[in-house]
Amino acid sequence: MNRPSVLAGTWYPKTASACNQQIQEFLESIKPDPVAGMNAKGGVVPHAGWYFSGRVALEVIHGLKGRNDPDVVIIFGLHLPPDASPTIMTKGAWDTPLGSVEIHEPLAAELIRLFDFEIETTRQFMPDNTIEVQLPFIKACFPSTPIIPIGAPPDSKSIEIGRLCAKTSIQMGLTVRVIGSTDLTHYGPNYGFTPKGSGHAALEWVKNQNDSQIIDAICAMDPERTIREAIQKQNACCSGAAAAAISAAKGLGAESARLLTYTTSYDRHPGDSYVGYAGIVFE
Repeated sequence: MNRPSVLAGTWYPKTASACNQQIQEFLESIKPDPVAGMNAKGGVVPHAGWYFSGRVALEVIHGLKGRNDPDVVIIFGLHLPPDASPTIMTKGAWDTPLGSVEIHEPLAAELIRLFDFEIETTRQFMPDNTIEVQLPFIKACFPSTPIIPIGAPPDSKSIEIGRLCAKTSIQMGLTVRVIGSTDLTHYGPNYGFTPKGSGHAALEWVKNQNDSQIIDAICAMDPERTIREAIQKQNACCSGAAAAAISAAKGLGAESARLLTYTTSYDRHPGDSYVGYAGIVFE
């Protein structure tokens, strides 16, 4: 039995035809990047419903395509507190409307031998959007590539897991792409976070200061600073996932980062509560 796609039909389309149509529309709106995939090792993507941030996420994931598909995509996510145990799925497959995505069981087996994870299964898992909303994009861009889904808390252990993923993959002779899934500042009364009040000035503060600071940390490829920024300023909801992706990408040879896209939910649906989204690639 596969892990079900519990968010299909709500956070993203339920059927293969609807997913493919939406993906094609996203791709048509993305400006072609002549160097995309040539040196990319990974990236950071947002994880709201596709209506709000799907295009941003797909731009990054599609930008990881090179001449050949990787052997495995490692994706870090989950909404976890700092003291939580990292999670991993080690066997089976995860359903998407485009077909199932297999788990890379040999790499998963080696990782759990080297690090203490809480194991998720196809029937016992934490329902969460951060990884699931990316899976149809991964399936569309890398149809036969298996994944390793890892829950990464905002703590130094996630940085170590990122290093371990890169080192172990290299030792096993695997080509890898890594993805960290996080949204940025959640601002407004819906989220209980209004340090700058309301109105246009608050929105500008989110975009030009609070989100800008966490983007700078990620683009500096500084995993410790990324976690510290998020804890102190509430400008990333899954900073452990971003930090793990930074650490893994560096271990795979990435030397720089580029911000591809930044937007907010306000741009799609104006209101007094909104969320920031960034698409970043590590090269």
